[in-house]
Amino acid sequence: MEKTVVRLGIQKSGRLSEKTIELLKACGIKFVTGSLKTSSFNFPIEILFLRDDDIPGYVADGVADFGILGMNEIDEQGKPIDIVKNLGFSKCRLSLAVPNTFNYTSAKSLEGKRIATSYPRILRNYLDKQGVNADIHEISGSVEIAPTIGLADAICDIVSTGGTLLSNGLKEVEKIYESEAALIVNRDITPAKRQILERLLLRIEAVQKAKNNKYIMLNAPNAKLELIIGLLPGIKSPTIVPLKMEGWSSIHSVVNEDDFWEIIEKVKEAGAEGILVCPIEQMVS
Repeated sequence: MEKTVVRLGIQKSGRLSEKTIELLKACGIKFVTGSLKTSSFNFPIEILFLRDDDIPGYVADGVADFGILGMNEIDEQGKPIDIVKNLGFSKCRLSLAVPNTFNYTSAKSLEGKRIATSYPRILRNYLDKQGVNADIHEISGSVEIAPTIGLADAICDIVSTGGTLLSNGLKEVEKIYESEAALIVNRDITPAKRQILERLLLRIEAVQKAKNNKYIMLNAPNAKLELIIGLLPGIKSPTIVPLKMEGWSSIHSVVNEDDFWEIIEKVKEAGAEGILVCPIEQMVS
């Protein structure tokens, strides 16, 4: 019987590609990069390295079963695919920017103006909601130089830090869309391939949960156990192990990274000693 193998399309280069490869390897999926297609040694998956704007079409057409790319490209392409999970990395925003000398007060300031962008669909949706009629110039790259060369009065482009805008004499005036990486799937995949998707999701979720949590161990006097336990939420409850030293116990727990320092300060004040903090590689609940 032939083994079922799924195809995953990912961006072939760039920061999002690096983060995607990092995620797959953290999920225990082993493969070698260096070509436009590779197969995993230990998971039923082939990885296709593609242009990001081609991935939605490949997935919609069934050439790839799944894809990982930015939400901006998913919404811009508008292909009939399903979004399975937001992945939380490669976050950025799509913003309007104008020359520093442009007198911008609101989106209405762009009425009748020329706007250069690589995302005409998203931009048009935004302008329609704002009731603004502008001339959209679709260009595929170097959007930030459009006002300088006289092609446009404003631009709509992806912004991470804003440094590129500043270096081109532009100012960000309106954030119209927020993006991050997401996992998409073909709507007609077979039950066997959907089972592989569920296996992949289990691994991704385990990695994501681990990244957001810390494993801590600490020693506490038995007289303060209840007080300290109340400060330490665990997956269900903290683990308590009696120490050889009479009257003391070791407490083990998992703490969310967002609450970490506040909780550490409180348990130390409550009498905890020898606090040890460990990273978690995977966390399956």
